[in-house]
Parts: sequence; C-alpha cells; structure tokens
Amino acid sequence: MPDIKSFVVAPATTEDEVRQGIELLFFAYRDFTAEPDTILAQHDFGRAHHRVIHFVGRHPQMTVGELLGILRITKQSLSRVLGQLVQQGFIIQSPGVQDRRQRLLDLTAKGRELERQLSEPQRARVANAYHQAGPRAVQGFRKVLLGIIADEDDRRRFERMSAERGADGGSSI
Repeated sequence: MPDIKSFVVAPATTEDEVRQGIELLFFAYRDFTAEPDTILAQHDFGRAHHRVIHFVGRHPQMTVGELLGILRITKQSLSRVLGQLVQQGFIIQSPGVQDRRQRLLDLTAKGRELERQLSEPQRARVANAYHQAGPRAVQGFRKVLLGIIADEDDRRRFERMSAERGADGGSSI
C-alpha cells in the first residue's frame, strides 16, 4: 500500500485533508446508496443488480461484453445477477444484429420503472448538492472524480460525453 506522503499533492493539500476526503467519500456513498438499498431489498436484490439496471438503462442495446468491461466482475457473477433480472422481467436479452452470438441488453417497462425508482432519490441528492455548491464547485468535483478513476479508457468515456454535451449546449439540472 503506497504511503500517502509519497503522493504529489497541491501545496495547500495536507494529509489530513486527503484523509478527510476519503472519509467524506465513505459517508457520501453510504447516504447515496441508502434509499436505493431499501428499494432493492424489496426485490431481494443487491447493489450489483442496481449497477446492472443503471448501466443497461443508460446504454440501451449494450452487449454483455460491454457490461462486463464496465463492471469488471466475472462472467459467473454477472450471469447470476443478470439471470435474476431477466427471469423476473426487468431486462430482456436479444441477439446482436451483426453477430447473433452477442446478447444485447435492454430494460423492460418494469425495468425502466425500477431504474426510475432507484435513481430518482440519487438524482435529487446530486442535483441538490450541485445546486448548493455552484457550477465552479461542480466542475472541480468532476475533475476530482475523474482523477480518482484509474482506467484511461473510463476517463475518456466521460471526456467524450462532455465534448458531446458542449456541442449541443449541454443540459441543466
């Protein structure tokens, strides 16, 4: 485990501030997931189900391979979670157009409703925090989160999204 003192940080950033940032992430994540966890429990689902519902909802027609790449879980783990979601009618799988071996994933109407229920309190929480912090803080927060993401391809995904939003004027909260 690397020593925190070996990292190059901005001169105004102390070790205590970095540790406090880590602690804030833990508390924020706890509260960010609390309401969805309650909804998931009603279906005997966990956070892995939530992540699948989220990404399939955000990226309709995504392949199982793409989902595996994002989640970085084993095929066996995804198979169990995805199997439950398909069996209970939240997700449908269809063969790929170009390659029939591919499985394309989409939310059903029932799945879209569950995604809405799960994300609504999270969207409200983030929108409220953004509103309170202001646009400059939101941009700074985004930079911090991008800096935490280790994978260059994952960071580029968000850079592309920002560029696309900038081209069409973006959206407001």
